[in-house]
Amino acid sequence: KDNRPDFWEMYRQVAGEHDSDFLERYFKDMNITLLFSGLFSTVSSSFIVAMESNISPDPSDTTNALLTQLVQTRLDNLTAAGSTPADPASTWSPTASAVRIQMIAYASQSLSLLAAFGAILGKQW
Repeated sequence: KDNRPDFWEMYRQVAGEHDSDFLERYFKDMNITLLFSGLFSTVSSSFIVAMESNISPDPSDTTNALLTQLVQTRLDNLTAAGSTPADPASTWSPTASAVRIQMIAYASQSLSLLAAFGAILGKQW
């Protein structure tokens, strides 16, 4: 008697059990990855929003400079001063550390969203 059909039937059964265990385990892992990346993205976004003021000029400095320029023009002291006051926004630049921190924050945000995207693709596959 030929035992090949019995062998393949047993193989199909064992492989099916292995595959279902494998898929169940990694489906749970993808759920955990989605949860973690969602929470991390939320926290990272709040830090990015809070640090945004470090890389943009202070609007009150610009307002004060423009008001000073208006007052000087009104009092005709602008010509006595010899030059037009510079716009503080044009002379302002963020610190190197603030730029580096923002770059790291945006990179971590991007990688977290990429991980979530990969987990979603894995779950739908």
